[in-house]
Amino acid sequence: MLWLALRFPLLPLDALAPPPDAPSTPRAAASQGRVVAANGAARQLGVAPGMGLASAWGLAPELKVTERDGAAETRALAGLACWGGNFTPQVSLDPPAGLLLEIGGCLRLFGGLPALLQQAVDGALAQGYSLAAACAPTPLAARWLANGAPWLEPAADGPRPAATPLLAENGGPLPVCADPARLGAALAPLSLDCLELPRQQRQRLENFGVACLGDLLALPRAGLNRRLGLQLAADLARALGEVPDPRPRFPFPDTFRQGLELPARVDDAPALNFAARRLLQQLQGWLASRGAGVGRCTLELQHEKYAGSTRRGLPPTRLVLGFAGLTRDGERLQRVLSERLGRLALAAPVDALTLIADQVEELPGSDRQLPGQAPPEEEGTDPARTAVALERIKARLGEDKVYSLAAVPDHRPEQATRRCAPNLDLHGIMARTQDPGHSQAMAGQGPRPLWLLAHPQALGETQGRPRHGGPLQLLAGPERIESGWWDEGESADGLPAPGDLRRDYFVARNPAGEWLWVFRDESGWFLHGRFA
Repeated sequence: MLWLALRFPLLPLDALAPPPDAPSTPRAAASQGRVVAANGAARQLGVAPGMGLASAWGLAPELKVTERDGAAETRALAGLACWGGNFTPQVSLDPPAGLLLEIGGCLRLFGGLPALLQQAVDGALAQGYSLAAACAPTPLAARWLANGAPWLEPAADGPRPAATPLLAENGGPLPVCADPARLGAALAPLSLDCLELPRQQRQRLENFGVACLGDLLALPRAGLNRRLGLQLAADLARALGEVPDPRPRFPFPDTFRQGLELPARVDDAPALNFAARRLLQQLQGWLASRGAGVGRCTLELQHEKYAGSTRRGLPPTRLVLGFAGLTRDGERLQRVLSERLGRLALAAPVDALTLIADQVEELPGSDRQLPGQAPPEEEGTDPARTAVALERIKARLGEDKVYSLAAVPDHRPEQATRRCAPNLDLHGIMARTQDPGHSQAMAGQGPRPLWLLAHPQALGETQGRPRHGGPLQLLAGPERIESGWWDEGESADGLPAPGDLRRDYFVARNPAGEWLWVFRDESGWFLHGRFA
């Protein structure tokens, strides 16, 4: 087994989604008038945990202080656990500010440990979290190594370059020990701070001359049990893998509904992109843990409430994100959201976001190319590229402006199709149209135009002949279509149903060469469609 420990040392500060310029702005979280967490910009000015706010502002007058919110930290850690589903289904909470991921069985899916660590670190930094990480064969050893690892904080100029080394053996900041036989040597240099011992117990160890974990491991266990109790010796045994250390798995919720409070109100919709990215990455991990995809999700924008104002009862703005087929691709999720936010005018400032997965279904896996295997020859249109283009059009024009037509078993032209979600399964459509049963059902019908008018258009007559841009030449027909009494007075797709009818249809051509679909009933001649 191989465990990845992710520790979020600034979780009290990062639990509320920070603005994009947060890394360059001195920021701190406080509780009862004292600093509990400070970012890198604040620490460079001398602000440190435990310091009073008056002293902190004396060192950094521009310091922005946020009151610590324990409930927000709990929600943030649960959201991070959902995001951890991107890498492994075995995610465990490690309170108060950590996660443990068992990644030993998932390395091949990501191309090895360095690639997985790169994705995990970049994903956490992109959400605005500072972190320290480490890998070890046991969860407790991974946590201790992460406690001693340097912090990685979001950069003001974007994510870390992919070429930046992460593993300590390559000059990076993340300690990794994958060999159980070398675990003791990897833990030996750690200071006693990494063990998070009670103050009295640590003081006694220092009185014994213990300065690091290696000194502690050199002491006889029996003596430790007598002098310091059984718990410390049990922790050492669990860290070294001498006894099992089972960890309860994080219970991924059955439905996805995650909220996020903003540290300050936002007046411009595109500025919400940075905060919403955190929710989208959590959704992506939740979907991966279920082997599912989302066809539609909703982002609710909670508006700031003003006492004594007409805005007090303003309902949240619901932004529906629709996709051309099921997906859990983070880039597609972010692309559609950016398109929608870029065209949204906020009715009032926003102080919280909620993301809801509305349409979730199982997402079948796809075949992957084996190492050294030549890529298969592409045939036809790439469905993924078509889906991306369709999603962009829907985001710009609106969900109700882009749709497909589905065939309905009804002999009347107005009722033969229904609007439905865009269908990219072109091969399936061709297979159905070439099905013998489908061909037999269509055998008794005459030609049908691609363009059917929403309402038949009345035509003039000359000596009983219809006119449209001149006298029409009837080329084929008549084809009698009648009956339909069962839906008299009803409507479909916002249009009234035709009800009972009796029509004789013809294929006609006008002097300009247009091919038309016309019919005659007791009221006269009508144009109903145009052939391509």
